[in-house]
Amino acid sequence: MSNTLRSLGALAGIAGLLICLFAGALRLAGQHWLMGFETITLLQIGIGGMVFGCFCLLLVLTGRANPPAPNR
Repeated sequence: MSNTLRSLGALAGIAGLLICLFAGALRLAGQHWLMGFETITLLQIGIGGMVFGCFCLLLVLTGRANPPAPNR
C-alpha cells in the first residue's frame, strides 16, 4: 500500500506541476481560453493534482512514523 501511495502521489504531483506550467505559459502567451475552458481552470486542476499528491505522500510519511502496535 505504501508503494502504491508513493507512486500515486509522485505521479499526481508531477502531472499537476506540468498542467500548472502549461496553463501559466498559455496565460503569459496571451491565450486566455483553451478548448472552451479558461486557462485559470487548468491552473486550478493542476493545483488540485499537486495537493492530492501531497496528501498521498503525507499518508506514506505518517504511516512510517507510527508503526502498528504489536498484538498482546
